[in-house]
Amino acid sequence: MELEGVITAVLAGTMFRVKLKNEHEVLAHISGKMRKKFIRLVIGDGVKLEMSPYDMDKARIVYRL
Repeated sequence: MELEGVITAVLAGTMFRVKLKNEHEVLAHISGKMRKKFIRLVIGDGVKLEMSPYDMDKARIVYRL
């Protein structure tokens, strides 16, 4: 499923803490295409996430808004 959120913390190893619109916080990593294109992310950026319905604590960042 796809959701939107805002980056609240930048962690080591291209990991990010993202706050969703429903106030839930998840741990997210960058997708391969974003790494390949050298897309930079900073605190406060809006992002689009892909999440599995089976693990609601982890996500993958696929787009910067």
